[in-house]
Formats: sequence, structure tokens, C-alpha cells
Amino acid sequence: MFETLSSLWKTVRGNHDLENSFAQARQRVPVPTLWLLGRTQSGKSSITKYLTGSDDAEIGEGFRPTTKHSREYPFPNADAPLLTILDTRGIDEPHYDCTEDVRAFNQAAHLVVVTVKALDHGQENVLKMVEMIRNDNPKRPILLALTCLHEANPTVPLPSPYPFGSTLTPEGIPENLARSIVAQSDRFRNWIDGVVCIDLTRPEEGYPEPNYGGEALKAAILEHLPAAYRQSLLMVDLASHEFRDAALRRAKPIILGYTALATGAGAIPVPFLDMLLIPLIQTRMIQDLARVYNQPSEGERFLEIASTLGLAALTKKAAREIAKVIPFVGSAAAASLSGTSTYALGRACCLYFRKIQEGHLPTEADIRQYFEEAMQKQRSES
Repeated sequence: MFETLSSLWKTVRGNHDLENSFAQARQRVPVPTLWLLGRTQSGKSSITKYLTGSDDAEIGEGFRPTTKHSREYPFPNADAPLLTILDTRGIDEPHYDCTEDVRAFNQAAHLVVVTVKALDHGQENVLKMVEMIRNDNPKRPILLALTCLHEANPTVPLPSPYPFGSTLTPEGIPENLARSIVAQSDRFRNWIDGVVCIDLTRPEEGYPEPNYGGEALKAAILEHLPAAYRQSLLMVDLASHEFRDAALRRAKPIILGYTALATGAGAIPVPFLDMLLIPLIQTRMIQDLARVYNQPSEGERFLEIASTLGLAALTKKAAREIAKVIPFVGSAAAASLSGTSTYALGRACCLYFRKIQEGHLPTEADIRQYFEEAMQKQRSES
């Protein structure tokens, strides 16, 4: 058994059966899919940046074409996403036919966010598309996000704290903005499940609160998402906070994505199957983290050292695999260990790469210490 486990890390790459199992495990993890639609410059990109914490370059690199007029952004990556955003072309752009997008996204999207500039009342084509989407799938929630509130009076800050709670027309907002909010809400009333007023701006634009209404948007999305997908979106929120540096800001979502995938693989009630999948998942994570830190060769070295750490975790796991013959309890224990060890390995990997960048070369004992400290911290937070 010991020799078999020690060879797993060296054999997972290039194994087509494992690749297929990896893809199937990815399908089992509940990943919320948000469909953003609206006119050009209506705020879709700003919402994507706010929800993911990614910058323009990262989003540009992450988007991939899906239909002739639309793109898909699996965040943080396609192998282990925490969130998928579907972005349609500006609805009023020349030669845009929404039929293909509606057909392609109708089954994939869990929630639709319609972005409308609060003062832009030329929404006839947007309204037609929203009607079509609602008629094709009446049970899927649709949120109306009224954006660019500052355009009502660019020289006067919006009232703070955020006042749009029990009413869409609170005191202190410009009169023309209040009228527009009421008109837009009435226009879309029959086809939506909620309205959120937001003003997401760039810090360099100088507005006091660049993420004005952002928390209200998150709350509305969580409220209307199916329950199975809320936890994944909460993990996205966790991934966009508390970063010490740019590399860790990009690394944390990757770790959380693979942690979710490992937890799902660990919950498969088939003895020993996830003992094959977990090394593959963790290998993919380390390779992605190495690219984040621009350390591809060091990633290979870390993999060699981490095989010992992975072996230690898998050896403990072997006893738990036998427990999988006991429904629910055994699988839950295995899932917990798979997720915890994957998260700890990712954090140890980040610390290793950071030490390399600082001019140090961590030893195997150092990495083991990083891993054990991360495991202990993760258990205490679970």
C-alpha cells in the first residue's frame, strides 16, 4: 500500500482515465453561473471586476468565446472555477441577434443580471431580450442592476451610507435620478425578481465610494441563487479579500477552487477512487500557482518535495477509505480531509514561492512546516 501511494504523484499526469474522472468531478462541484446582459458600457465589466476582484488584464485573459456574440469567464480558471460569468455582446450593437445566446445559455445560467444605466431609457431591445429569457425559463431569477448613478449629478457625491434598502427613492438623491429609477423599475417590472442600484467606479475617478452598492448587489445575488450555489459564491467573496500582495490575490481563488474540487472528489462514495483523483487535482493546483508566481521550474521541484507531504496525507486517508462502506459518515470524513489537505498544500506552495522570490531556498523540512501550520490553521477555522 505504501509503495502504491508513493507512486501516485508520479503517475497522475497523462493518465486519460484520470483526466476523464477529473472532468466528471468538476461537473459535480456546484459552480454558480451568472449571465450578464445589457447595452454597451452599461456596467457589465464593472460587475465582473467587483465580484471576482480581478483586474482588466486578468479578465481579458480569462474570457473565452462561447457563441458568435458572447464570452464565458470561469473564475479563477476553467479547471477549478468558483464562479462562471456569461457576458453577452452589447445588445444594441449592429448585427447582434440574441437568439443564439438565449439558446446557448438558457440551461447553463442560474441567475440573470440585467445591467441598465439609470438615466438611459433606450432599453427597448434589452426589454425584448429579457422577455424572451423569462418566457423560456420562468423559474430562473432575473435581477435588474441600475448602474452609473453618479451621472445624475457628477459633482455631488451620492448619499452615504448606502440608502437604497427599503426604498428605491431615498432622500438625498437627485430628483432626476429618483424619477429614472422609478421609470426603469416600472419598465422591467413584469420580467424581473429584484432591483439593485449600484455605482461601481474606478478609484482614479475620485468618487468617495468606488464600490457603491456592491454589497447590496452581492446580497441580492445570494438571495436569489439556488441554495446549492450560494456557498461557492461566498468562497468567491472570501477569495477577493485580505490579500497581502498581488500574487497572493491571484493565488487565493485558485487554491479555493481546487479545494472545492478536492472536497467534491473526496465525497465520492467509491473506495480508493479519490485517492487517484486527489493527487491529480493537487498537481494541477501547484502548476497553476507556479505560473502565478512565474516559477514554473520551481513548481516541478515543489511537486517532488510535496509528494512526501501528499503521501503522508494519503496514508492517513487510506484508513478513512475503508470507512466509505459506511454511508454518509465515511464519505464526509474523506471529503473533509481531501479539502483541508489541498488547501494547506496550496498555502504552503505560495509561501514556498514567495521565499524563492525573496532569495531563499526552502528545505524539505521548511515545506513540511509550512504544510503542517497551514493544516492546523485550516482545521481551527473549519
